[in-house]
Amino acid sequence: MKPTGPSIRMVPAGDDRERLICGDCGFVLYDNPKIIVGAVCTWQDRYLMCRRAIEPRLGFWTMPIGYMELGETTEQGALREVWEEACATAVVDGLLAIYSIPEISQVHMIYRARMVTADHAVGAESLEVGLFSWDEIPWDHLAYPNVRWALEYEREMKGKTAFPPQGRPRA
Repeated sequence: MKPTGPSIRMVPAGDDRERLICGDCGFVLYDNPKIIVGAVCTWQDRYLMCRRAIEPRLGFWTMPIGYMELGETTEQGALREVWEEACATAVVDGLLAIYSIPEISQVHMIYRARMVTADHAVGAESLEVGLFSWDEIPWDHLAYPNVRWALEYEREMKGKTAFPPQGRPRA
């Protein structure tokens, strides 16, 4: 008989919640939140924005952001996303914000980053890429609430160093 892998849902000994467990060997699958990394990138007084070429939210605008990969730091992941989505090179200035979004099991770590040059281009996951002044940002076409939260917080903190907010902004 072929092993099935983790397919039985139950509470393992010593745990407090259901997990998938392999009935053959007892392996417990811990399905934990995903870490999302990204950067609010600026060139002088302009913000780097990418129009998504992939679902979800195809055609909507975002900062360079995506899933962290194995074997990289959160900073490396954020800069990789900047390169993959906008073909831009940036330098991280520091952690801007941490957003915990339990409804979708994600933790977002957003960095402040300065572009090394104004050079940018469409990456594999983008339809368009551009540098926008604050008033040019396509506010009505942002992909997710975290994009607005991070942009607004970056602008509020411009020129300041502060411990990043955790959780979500208050309405």
